[in-house]
Amino acid sequence: MHDSLRAVVPSFRPRRALLGAVVALLLLALAYVAPAGRTYILLDDNLDTELATGCALLREGKALDYAPGAVVERLLDGLPRNALRPGLQPLVGLQALLPTLPAYLLHELLVRLAGLLSMYWLLRRYLLPGPRHATLCAALALAWAVLPAYTAYGISVLGQPAVVAVLLRLRRRPARWPDWAVLVGFGLWSSLVLAGVFVLLAGGVLLLREASQGRYRAAGRLLLGLGVLAVTYLVVEYPLVSALLGGQFVSHRLEFDYSRLAPAGVGVGLLAGARYLLLGHYHSGLFVRLAPLLAAGAAAALSPDTPNRRQLRWQLAAALAALGAAALFCGFYPQLTAAGQQALPLLRAFNLSRLHFLLPLAWFALLALSLRRLPAGRGRWALVGLQLLIGLGMNTEWTLNVRRLLGRLPASEPTYVAFVAPGLFGQVRQDIAARTGLTPAAYRVACLGLPPAVATLNGFFTLDAYLNNYPLRYKHAFRPLIAGELAKSPALAAYFDAWGNRCYLFSAELGKDFRVPATPARTVQHWQLDAAAFRRLGGRYVLSAARLARPRASGLRLFGQYAAPGAYWHLWVYEVK
Repeated sequence: MHDSLRAVVPSFRPRRALLGAVVALLLLALAYVAPAGRTYILLDDNLDTELATGCALLREGKALDYAPGAVVERLLDGLPRNALRPGLQPLVGLQALLPTLPAYLLHELLVRLAGLLSMYWLLRRYLLPGPRHATLCAALALAWAVLPAYTAYGISVLGQPAVVAVLLRLRRRPARWPDWAVLVGFGLWSSLVLAGVFVLLAGGVLLLREASQGRYRAAGRLLLGLGVLAVTYLVVEYPLVSALLGGQFVSHRLEFDYSRLAPAGVGVGLLAGARYLLLGHYHSGLFVRLAPLLAAGAAAALSPDTPNRRQLRWQLAAALAALGAAALFCGFYPQLTAAGQQALPLLRAFNLSRLHFLLPLAWFALLALSLRRLPAGRGRWALVGLQLLIGLGMNTEWTLNVRRLLGRLPASEPTYVAFVAPGLFGQVRQDIAARTGLTPAAYRVACLGLPPAVATLNGFFTLDAYLNNYPLRYKHAFRPLIAGELAKSPALAAYFDAWGNRCYLFSAELGKDFRVPATPARTVQHWQLDAAAFRRLGGRYVLSAARLARPRASGLRLFGQYAAPGAYWHLWVYEVK
């Protein structure tokens, strides 16, 4: 009886450990629970852009409309549909089924659960195999799942371990249907331009390595697997691919000018490289690399003094050198691009420094392999615990929700309902309809001192937006509106002319403050708007979070001012005279 129990326990332990990690993740997710939309979610590059574009697609029924002439009317003067995210991605599907906030929160939870299972699979199968490591694998997978990666990009970061596990399996034996499901799922649920290209390139390096060593069957299996992933991306990212191949519009990205945007100098590049090495990038997971570095140092110091120890030290040194080289490349990339953009204009449109999307997994692999060389005991658990605390502590979305539960959410970080302020913007829509008889589709607005995404989420049709890709001709048509303000501020002029993803109404007095709260109130003394150019684009109203001291100088008149309890904004609405 005793022997039979011993035979059962090792098989039960991994399942129990994994279940414990899943339960822990669900308990941590309770921090997001709040009534009436009072949850905090990331604002920058998230609520101010990613969620609004999905809403715009769905409200016009254009999520799956990939016809060459399809446009989304409520963005700019009619944005080509193929400039926006794919309609096949899960976040868009959830937004079609649920209101925006529940859709985002459910998507966030699903992404992190997928990340936990993905990392656990890689650890158990390849990096920390064996029943005795099951609990350690579960804890490390939990630490991976809570990293502050942007989940609006799906599993671009957190799902990478599953792809690595499949590719490593293909080196040894033919794939099974779960392997194909993983590759198709990753292509469906991740971004091609942010992570997919680099995952395919890394897989291609592995393929070439196998072929160079004469393992042609393994290379063939890898080629087939990478082909499945690439074809999935072609299907899911059809809007982007068709826009590129069909030449449907010239992108504003072709005017990116890194020589105007990037400070030059060796010191600048080294400082940026050090930041990439020790912290990473906020889109792909910003966390201090302390635990992997301590684990690598401990493994090198505590391993027995044998030839294997010397080999381990060389391996760890090579891994750290590769990570350092990648960080330096990312750090110096703006300067490298500034030097080469004339010879290779494509460098302006595609950002190779997004290699940083692969770096969190590389650091976790270094941590896992170092833990494998350390003796069992409290030391290993301390390192995993440290990594878990670092990941949670630097996950600002989670920590700010904890502070909200404690009643200590900073005034500068509003909740979803305060930021979107549906009651406030509803008052504006109702007043315009009552006084003019116009519905939002009959006029266009632009925003000053608040992200246009807020207006988009509230059903307005906006001439301004924060977009990664839109027609260059529109950028040129929009510039006269703000030319007077750009002339006052060389920094804003470079920000728009050499980059321009934020196609916004700018104010030299506000600078890059794109979130002007209701308190303290702000007044812009001198603001220049080309009202005639604004009207030519279809503009009628300016929704401003700051009061204009002299609206008539810009060809505007006050339509009304609006406040609502709990809203982050105080709105002044101006109409073109």
